[in-house]
Amino acid sequence: MKKLSPLQIERLKYQPKLPSSLAKGINSLELVEGDATQSVRDQEQIKALFKNTYGKPVVTFNSASAANTSGVRNVGVILSGGQAPGGHNVIAGLYDALKQANPANKLYGFLGGPSGIIDGKYVEFTDEFIDAYRNTGGFDIIGSGRTKLETEEQFQKSLAVCKKLNISAVVIIGGDDSNTNAALLAEWFVKNDAGIQVIGCPKTIDGDLKNEQIEISFGFDTATKTYAELIGNIQRDANSAKKYWHFIKIMGRSASHVALEAALQTQPNITLISEEVEEKKMSLESIINYMTDIIVKRADMGKNFGIAIIPEGLIEFIPEMKSMIANLNDIMATLENDPDFVNATTIREKFDIVENRLDPDNAKVYNSLPALIKGQLLADRDPHGNVQVSKIETEKLLIEMITTRLDELKSQGEYIGKFSAQSHFFGYEGRCAFPSNFDADYCYSLGFNAFALINFGLTGYLSSIRNLTKPASQWVAGGVPLTMMMNMEKRHGEFKPVIQKALVKLDGPVFKALEECREDWALNDRYLFPGAVQYFGPCEVCDITTCTLQLERAKELASV
Repeated sequence: MKKLSPLQIERLKYQPKLPSSLAKGINSLELVEGDATQSVRDQEQIKALFKNTYGKPVVTFNSASAANTSGVRNVGVILSGGQAPGGHNVIAGLYDALKQANPANKLYGFLGGPSGIIDGKYVEFTDEFIDAYRNTGGFDIIGSGRTKLETEEQFQKSLAVCKKLNISAVVIIGGDDSNTNAALLAEWFVKNDAGIQVIGCPKTIDGDLKNEQIEISFGFDTATKTYAELIGNIQRDANSAKKYWHFIKIMGRSASHVALEAALQTQPNITLISEEVEEKKMSLESIINYMTDIIVKRADMGKNFGIAIIPEGLIEFIPEMKSMIANLNDIMATLENDPDFVNATTIREKFDIVENRLDPDNAKVYNSLPALIKGQLLADRDPHGNVQVSKIETEKLLIEMITTRLDELKSQGEYIGKFSAQSHFFGYEGRCAFPSNFDADYCYSLGFNAFALINFGLTGYLSSIRNLTKPASQWVAGGVPLTMMMNMEKRHGEFKPVIQKALVKLDGPVFKALEECREDWALNDRYLFPGAVQYFGPCEVCDITTCTLQLERAKELASV
């Protein structure tokens, strides 16, 4: 028999909260439609690609005075992309709503991500099966994967599997790419009169899947609290030993929401924000000078220690690095088939070949990098054919370049301190943590709400729960058309429809909160120590949500 920890046993007992409209019963809802919608950009192109699902209204659910009846439905569910705390509760909420609507309903989980629906690998959920995963972290209930659903062959195979199981709706739990696939699948099913609905759920710890209707993606709350605990622990250690600078790279390739939230929760000495670097066109040298200046000033105060937070994707936002990486991405496909490159016997030979193929300015940038970083830039590409930024040790690049700069200043008599650095990367540590109370409630509501969307015959929608800084009973349940969030972007040399990523807004209240405190935090040790995620105890401790959501919601309410 599987042994459970005391916390596992307690979390399995937790009953997530629902918005009042959903809490009154899945068969006691009425649908309220808003105005027709359009995509965030490239309206004509998106409309042409999604002729059958474009322009649908945002919808919300209210409690109905009379109960509805629900026919028998079989539903399939997919976990897609990287893990995020709370995914199990989305499935639990979906299952409970489905069984509440009609006990004869069945829920099938496709194994290993989208490939499960293509290959027909699945499991049928039961009460006992679901009950073993409630309020737990991870995606191990059915596993996840990054297979894309985008080809005619994949759609045909998916349809055949759904017909075999008599599935009339599929729920895809994922981030922006996964929900782009959900939109494509929904459109194909409608176009081919398949009679199968597709609903998405907004998942990503990166926090870059959000808009006015999607206030936050699930997992962000738990992951940032987990990272903040670790950063707080390191800050306490640094303040105790007083001899190390800790450079902490933190998850978030395309946006810096995680780094920004973790900084607001812990108040480190230095926080780099990728979007700011790009907006201000900060060169690598200017970043080094900015960080070095703070290190020197703290050394002058007798403080040879500190904490620096670095977003995972920083390197791609530095103008000259972005240009060089784009050039490198373009030439790598040809290099991988180039006999001279493939047969090169030393890494130095590979570096020379790359530099000769890059444009002159980009070659100069590449040549200036440490050998460690050069090698990482040549590592295996991601599914889009791009550099895998998470494998580039940006924190070590900064440490090496800052060390060189400090040596120069010391030789000139302008630096009197000692610089010893430790590097960290926080990524996997936050993806499968026990979900916070907020994420446990939010995810359960998203899943429950996904079935409500199915019950009303909708397709091509993303499950939406809003008003999230209020108690769960006051949350607003509804749905957002996936096409509303889309634009055209270049992928593999072709323009394709994708859900637009939400970047940090430099004029927004969250970044402004950091900006106001930066100078003070740089030189004074204002470290906060959040501690572990709390599940029991004072309500304000265990149920409080992120600084990001509170600041954004406060600004919205102030403008009303």
